[in-house]
Amino acid sequence: MGNAVLQFLIVILLLIIIAIPLSKYLYLAFAKEKTKLDRFFFPFEKIIYRIAGIKNVEETNWKKYVLSLIASNIALIGISYLILRFQQFLPLNPAKIGNMEQTLTFNTVISFMTNTNLQDYSGETGLSILSQMIFVTMMMFTSAATGLAVGITIMRALSTKGKLIGNFYQDYVRANVRVLLPLSVIVTLLLVGLGVPQTLDAGTTVTTLAGKVQNIALGPVASLEAIKHIGTNGGGFFGVNSAHPFENPNVLTNIIEILSMWSITAALPLTYGRMVKSKKQGWIIFGTMFAVLIVMLGIVYQSEQTGNAALNKLGFSHEQGSMEGKEARFGIAQSSLFTAVTTAATTGTVNSMHDTLTPIGGLVPLTLMMFNNIFGGDGVGFVNMLMYAILAVFLAGLMVGRTPEFLGRKIEPKEMKLIVIALLIHPLLILGPSAIAFLTHLGTDAISNPGFHGITQVIYQYASSAANNGSGFEGLGDNTPFWNISAGIVMLLGRYLSIIAMLAVASSLMKKQPVPETIGTFRTDNVTFGVILIGTVLIVGALTFFPVLVLGPIAEFLTIR
Repeated sequence: MGNAVLQFLIVILLLIIIAIPLSKYLYLAFAKEKTKLDRFFFPFEKIIYRIAGIKNVEETNWKKYVLSLIASNIALIGISYLILRFQQFLPLNPAKIGNMEQTLTFNTVISFMTNTNLQDYSGETGLSILSQMIFVTMMMFTSAATGLAVGITIMRALSTKGKLIGNFYQDYVRANVRVLLPLSVIVTLLLVGLGVPQTLDAGTTVTTLAGKVQNIALGPVASLEAIKHIGTNGGGFFGVNSAHPFENPNVLTNIIEILSMWSITAALPLTYGRMVKSKKQGWIIFGTMFAVLIVMLGIVYQSEQTGNAALNKLGFSHEQGSMEGKEARFGIAQSSLFTAVTTAATTGTVNSMHDTLTPIGGLVPLTLMMFNNIFGGDGVGFVNMLMYAILAVFLAGLMVGRTPEFLGRKIEPKEMKLIVIALLIHPLLILGPSAIAFLTHLGTDAISNPGFHGITQVIYQYASSAANNGSGFEGLGDNTPFWNISAGIVMLLGRYLSIIAMLAVASSLMKKQPVPETIGTFRTDNVTFGVILIGTVLIVGALTFFPVLVLGPIAEFLTIR
């Protein structure tokens, strides 16, 4: 126990050391005024604008911002679909991998465009090297940049007054050039130095100790791993993702990958504090996310360390805990930390088999995806927490009989309707398709483990899709037209509806005249607000998802006990 706590503390300390300066860097990278970064990065951005045919980067209203976002994403979806459908005839395919099936292509393209990276295929056998480089890596950059641009834009809108919310293409290019690319280069070099392959060779042939000949797949693994985690993407080069020794060979690479997927999402609340001139509020939101994650980490670690109650009754030793589905080189502590962070940051990369977690251990990643706001993906996760923050202020205002205010702007029915719609979309996208899957053999035939665990498998798949996470209970046979299409639609709606709603809310608040702070103003930069925010997240989450959790992991836990 003491060793595990020490490992957790080291990673947390490193995170804070990284997040504080990174928050300042993000603030400068997207600042409206000129900064020292412009001198270095602007020449590269100017070339991109020229190639893309963008002559003006003037600010637009929120509707034009959304149209630009959707138009660019649609174009990328079309290009990516063609690459996967015709990869057999394209270069850099030494393994002669065939074209991807239509419904699987639909699911895969939507998955990577929405920053979900749910993979119903095995990476090394489903994609050519060209597809891994051009499609996977490109989409990991573009989807992460889209989310980061949205998050920064909403922060900017809440810190100023006016009608123009920003320019999507400028934010999008800056997210790639100033943030994602530099960080990816740094992490790639670190991973290569620690043994992660980076090559254009398709593979190498070796003779095993048993005298058998085996072909081991290779490729540009390190560069994909870097943006996979920095961009909170999660799609693996290999089918077993970061459990594969080429993706994640040792404890040091494991810590680097955890920090890579956690750093930007942890820095964004602090960046927000800088933008709205309220660093305390930024730290309160960070503290709220951090507190929930620490509790969840404690639960999953304790559950996995305790082990399977049914096996314990049979007299099997549980001193080492439940190691089923985990890599011995990581152990329970590093596996539990990876599980908690990857579902909190909606990255979806895994270094262990989530399907083999104990019932309560499996409850943790499922719950974090249902919350969808504990750090969350780049940009979008913070936006989701901001929705809860505004909701918390609104509820507190009702309780004391005052018109609620957030950052000096009055929160009125228009904003709350949009926020409630965005909050309701998430559970509907999880529970609705899950019910349909249970009503038809197209859904139930995919369940590999009948009973309560099978219920969890289905719910997990749609929770992962709706939260744009991408991890899975991989016992589910999900590579069928039913699952590919239904999960693809859930990913699409889960990504864009909340983005559109929050951009509309930010634009509405931006137009309002700030109200002077008085003695009766409800403060949002103290511990009281943090406690109310945690309560709002837990109560809304519990009321929405507790019944279905009882049918799945909780019922399985009670049965085993």
